[in-house]
Amino acid sequence: MADIEAAKAAFERFDVNGDGQISAAEYKSTMAALGNHYVTEELAKSVIKAADSNGDGLISWDEFWATQQS
Repeated sequence: MADIEAAKAAFERFDVNGDGQISAAEYKSTMAALGNHYVTEELAKSVIKAADSNGDGLISWDEFWATQQS
């Protein structure tokens, strides 16, 4: 089981604008800030889609946490 505090910190790092959702653009920019400049917009959209259970194109905290549980 993942550590919820570490997961919250990671979520907050990706949620750049603090709206409680991670967008593909936020994912891409955070990955670049972490040194991975190879994440394309298309790849970022694929990552978001894989965790986006309600189909809104964003990752909420609940969706993010669910990915940490598997």
